[in-house]
Amino acid sequence: MTIAQSSPDSKNSIFPTSSGDSYELQMGRHSRLLAPLFVAFAAPRAKGKALDVGCGTGNLAVELASNRDFASIEAFDISEAYIAYAKARGADARINFQTADACAIPFPNDTFDLTVSMLVLAFIPEPQRAVREMARVTKQGGTVAACMWDLRGGLVFGRMFWDTAAILDPKAMYLRAKALSRPITHKAGIATELKRAGLREVEETALTIATNFANFNDFWAPFNEGEGIFGAYVAAFDVKKDKFKGALRLAYLDGSPDGPRTYFASAWAARGVRQ
Repeated sequence: MTIAQSSPDSKNSIFPTSSGDSYELQMGRHSRLLAPLFVAFAAPRAKGKALDVGCGTGNLAVELASNRDFASIEAFDISEAYIAYAKARGADARINFQTADACAIPFPNDTFDLTVSMLVLAFIPEPQRAVREMARVTKQGGTVAACMWDLRGGLVFGRMFWDTAAILDPKAMYLRAKALSRPITHKAGIATELKRAGLREVEETALTIATNFANFNDFWAPFNEGEGIFGAYVAAFDVKKDKFKGALRLAYLDGSPDGPRTYFASAWAARGVRQ
């Protein structure tokens, strides 16, 4: 059986990572809401062995573990900080967390009954490589599924961030275009890659959650942690950061007093069957 190999210094990720706590503050609180919807679509009757590709801090793996029919759940991420956080959660004993590269999955062919990836593929420079790897390690008749935020129009707080930044900073116009133009985040993006990887019975759907914020400080705090694409941009803003924060605050307030806000967040999800 073939196991893909990668060099120790390979970095098939463009997502800046440093802290599991910071990721949870920025995205984990939202991915916990998305995970049940994704699992219900991807594998409502799955059992046996499952693999979570790019598991982050472990929210999808924990959701998978709520299905007692899974004998084991392997979960990996390229970030050592996220894996340390996931291990410290004291999750279900059936889950094994480790560091690995999605473009060189460290398991033999035909290992898993279900292989899934949530909110990861857009941050892999060549997502098609990861999808082919996911198909490789899945058993014949098994399911491969992935989902990714619709960054162009489905992640409201993300558009608020980039649109505000682009008004103030020419560099942000480039970064916004780079983030929003990734085909893997658009309708049929993931489904197309599943078909190219040889999967059959490919289906696509949109999954939508509500992202809730108590006030502007709750909205801003995750961006100020230096985590991920948003945090890395804010960290590099230096003396202009206060100006950006003020402009983003006006977008959040939208002419009303500070307080709770709810924005919708939609992800495109697709699943297919390994031939």
